[in-house]
Amino acid sequence: MTESAPKKIAGTGPSNSRQVLTFCLGAETYGVDILRVQEIRGLTPVTHLPKSPAHVLGVLNLRGSIVPIVDLRVRFSLERAEFTPLTVIIVLSIMTASGRSEFGLVVDSVSDVVDIGAEDLKETPNLGGKLNSDFIQCLATVADRMLILLDVDALVGKELLPGEPVTLAGAA
Repeated sequence: MTESAPKKIAGTGPSNSRQVLTFCLGAETYGVDILRVQEIRGLTPVTHLPKSPAHVLGVLNLRGSIVPIVDLRVRFSLERAEFTPLTVIIVLSIMTASGRSEFGLVVDSVSDVVDIGAEDLKETPNLGGKLNSDFIQCLATVADRMLILLDVDALVGKELLPGEPVTLAGAA
């Protein structure tokens, strides 16, 4: 793995702060930019698609849009956990080459919305190339707890980015 330039920490500057929706996976707390959050909904059944990646639970019809649903525990190679009444889907907006798209993340629970100042943001440490931090934007310390801030565009992965539309023509 080659070293890359430090990631730009979006929405930061000398006097900038940003709001982040925090959520839990096990004992860890993660965050995403609140401006990317479309909605938070209770866990609902999804339509499973054959041959989808292991971390894709299926798709959900969200007001006429087909939204892929990602189990974040599987995506992060964490131990599986039973879904509970606190388990939710966070629907996020991403930008792709073909425009804006949505996808959902299944998380253990949603915590709160926090304001994070630029002084609270830290770059992800270099751990000798053993850590796949492509989707980690940065780390933040808020009220003596560490938050892992995610880059939602990188998190989705190429397998979920809209490609050529699938048509029924010639499928017979």
